[in-house]
Amino acid sequence: MAHPIVDQAFRAQLESSFSGCQIYPEGMATAPTDGSAFLVLQFPFSTSEQISVGDPGNNVYREEGAARFVLSVPRNRPAIESGRQWAAEIANLFRGNRFDGVLTFAPTSPVTDDENDTGSYYRLAWVCPYQFDLFG
Repeated sequence: MAHPIVDQAFRAQLESSFSGCQIYPEGMATAPTDGSAFLVLQFPFSTSEQISVGDPGNNVYREEGAARFVLSVPRNRPAIESGRQWAAEIANLFRGNRFDGVLTFAPTSPVTDDENDTGSYYRLAWVCPYQFDLFG
C-alpha cells in the first residue's frame, strides 16, 4: 500500500488534469448503473527503505512502488477508441513527472488481449512506477 501522501498526490494530479470519465476510489466493487466509463486508481505494491543514517529526524526513507490505472469503457468501437486515447492522456500526465514530492517514471502500455472484455466493459490496465522520499 502506498503512503497516503502518494495516494493523495496521484489523485490530485489526475483530478486536476483528466475529465474524461469518473474516477472511482480504490476498492470500488460495482460499475456505474448507467454503464458509463470509469477509472480506478490502485496501488498494488510498494517497498520502503532507509536511504540515509546518522541524522535523526532528517534521515531519508524512500518508498518505491507503482500506481495501477484500470480504465473500463463500454464495449463498443467508439468507446474503446476513446478509452485508448484516455489511457495515452493519463500516461502522459505521469510520464517522467514530479508533483507533491512524488517522482514518476515511464508508464507501461495498456495490455490488449482476449481478457480485455469483461462483461459489458472493455478494460485497459497499466502501471506507472514512482518514488517518494520521507524524512524522519
